[in-house]
Amino acid sequence: MARISYQLYCSRNFPPLSQTLKMLSDAGFAEVEGFGGLFDDLDGLHAGLETNGLRMTSSHMGLDLVEGDPAKAIAIAQKLGIEKVFVPFIGSEERPTNTAGWLAFGERLAEAGKPLQDAGLAFGWHNHEFEFAATESGDMPLDLIAEAASTLSLELDLGWVRIAGHDPAAWITKYASRLSAVHIKDIAKEGECTDEDGWADVGHGIMDWPAIHAALQEAGIDHYVLEHDNPSDDARFAQRSFASVQKF
Repeated sequence: MARISYQLYCSRNFPPLSQTLKMLSDAGFAEVEGFGGLFDDLDGLHAGLETNGLRMTSSHMGLDLVEGDPAKAIAIAQKLGIEKVFVPFIGSEERPTNTAGWLAFGERLAEAGKPLQDAGLAFGWHNHEFEFAATESGDMPLDLIAEAASTLSLELDLGWVRIAGHDPAAWITKYASRLSAVHIKDIAKEGECTDEDGWADVGHGIMDWPAIHAALQEAGIDHYVLEHDNPSDDARFAQRSFASVQKF
């Protein structure tokens, strides 16, 4: 049975956090994934998780934090019980433009992650769609990152893989040994959910979940993190998506 987590970024527009945590607990979640905007009040976050019987087993952390103050990143993880840390994004102005640049970026990630790995944390990269835009040599940036950083784990965002025009199941199989979690996201049919940037509740869009779930099971991946980048109703998304994943 998969571990079903919830990326708290989904609820960033639905304060207060205490209400979100209760909603998730009531919906049946036991795990959540954090993001950088939550770490200003660690004591309050820790108390809210405990009150609602939730564990923050993974989190996104910006490269500026991981690279610039690894001791702080480790302290946050230890305070909250985080086991896996993923760098989720770099802005367009920071992105390499060629194969050599992406290989260098992979090496940079590997170096940045060493202190966290030495502290017993899993450390990895979370993709968007730009890692699937081929370089001048025809290489995929995600492949280059993985090649240059052999110790790096991956949190494959299946929605962005599909948005980029690729088969999520194929990429799950390709990187089965490197995946420590996946983002479970769905995409609305064309013309639907335009007020939600075209994303859908899990199980209510176009993603081929039987094939994806089979690939995940074959790969031995059991950490499913549900995400919707812009839900108009986070409780609806959480409840319907949790129910869908339970039926996979």
